[in-house]
Amino acid sequence: MTEKLEKATFAGGCFWCMVKPFDQWDGVCQVQSGYTGGHTQNPTYEQVKTGTTGHLEAVEITYDPEIISYETILGLYWPQIDPTDDGGQFQDRGDSYRTAIFFHTTEQKQLAEASKKALEKSGRFQKPIVTRILPAAPFYPAEDYHQDFYKKKPNEYEADRLKSGRDEFISAHWTQKHSKQ
Repeated sequence: MTEKLEKATFAGGCFWCMVKPFDQWDGVCQVQSGYTGGHTQNPTYEQVKTGTTGHLEAVEITYDPEIISYETILGLYWPQIDPTDDGGQFQDRGDSYRTAIFFHTTEQKQLAEASKKALEKSGRFQKPIVTRILPAAPFYPAEDYHQDFYKKKPNEYEADRLKSGRDEFISAHWTQKHSKQ
């Protein structure tokens, strides 16, 4: 493992559903659920879900760039979301569930913008890609009971994910038959 770990931060709706897709890759050291992009210091889940703090539910990924690249992580991010929905994600509605890529470096910004442009040009979606690309802001870890929720409460996680419609969307829009790669 390198001395220099890096961070990648993504908002993709409910953070419970955004941990597992990244957590299982070599080179990913930690995936933490939390809140970012708002104006309240140290917000709580109860505050964020009111929509008054400006924060998005997000995941902060700590990774080793010598094992997994930021481009690979971006490639894992896009198929987890509906990048055309600016009102939230799936069953979770409201500003705190909107999508965004928070860049930590100029290189991350450039790579995120390039990946968004490639997605726009791919023809995969008929509606515009509305996922925002923003500078990283302070990240506040969510309460302990939100961390690694898919591991701690697998039945509740699976029931919530099934009810959300996320997997049906992913299957319909992110399968290889739609890919121009």
